[in-house]
Amino acid sequence: MTINAEKAMQELVAKGIKIPPQPKVLVELRQLLAKDDYDTRELARIISQDPGISAMLFKAARSPVFGRGKKFDAIEQVIMVVGAKQTFNLVQAMSLASTVTVKTRKAFDIFWTRSQEIAQLAAIIAQDRISVCNVFPDQAYMAGIFHECGVPVLMQRFPDYCKALQLEDTCCWPSLADEDARFHVDHCSVGYIVARHWALPDFVCAAIQYHHQMPRDELGAACTLVAIIQLASHFYHRVNNVDDALWQTIGSEVLKELGLDIDGEQEYFDEISERFHARQ
Repeated sequence: MTINAEKAMQELVAKGIKIPPQPKVLVELRQLLAKDDYDTRELARIISQDPGISAMLFKAARSPVFGRGKKFDAIEQVIMVVGAKQTFNLVQAMSLASTVTVKTRKAFDIFWTRSQEIAQLAAIIAQDRISVCNVFPDQAYMAGIFHECGVPVLMQRFPDYCKALQLEDTCCWPSLADEDARFHVDHCSVGYIVARHWALPDFVCAAIQYHHQMPRDELGAACTLVAIIQLASHFYHRVNNVDDALWQTIGSEVLKELGLDIDGEQEYFDEISERFHARQ
């Protein structure tokens, strides 16, 4: 964690905002993967300690994006097909739901469903554009789950957060300006600190911080990942027949970053949404 991130985290703590700790499973997996001689059985044993994460991992691995259409009976099989590091990225994504809990159950359920669906769309887009973008599906999935993780953290801290920002509706999502005006903090900044605290890759952290814009100062994978998240979010809106006001501002930049033509957006949406609905 950089000095700036440490200072920002201290400021959040001073405001009573609690950054969720990494689950034990993640800590143990990271330590084992740091060794050159880890084996699949040991990785599987660690993951299996958490039944909730294991169940969600099986569900994600059934997707053609990760599991190549295979059916899995054991965690070891998932690791062998998906890959150890890719499985670790998926476990990081799954761990968020088991770590952050809020009293406002309806809003949290909406948040988690939305995050999962955007993550799935992001993984499909990354898989399709891999030769152009060089962002892998597991990285896009992880970013899709985490990109708005600051939202449930702020739900925990401010009892009126959901009511004030009308978050108990699928079509509503927090405005950064409204958050800053009411709570003097925004979910992008909080999400960035969570991502740094959880040791996510730097380009993923940057994408989480800037996911409401196309960052002109961020180059390479970070900018590309923002574009993937934004296109996945836009397609999520379209799948759910909800207006996407932000798309009018950044849509052309997003498509350009991903090597897509604006005139072909409808055809590409049809292709991705078909794969999305057939993912299981």
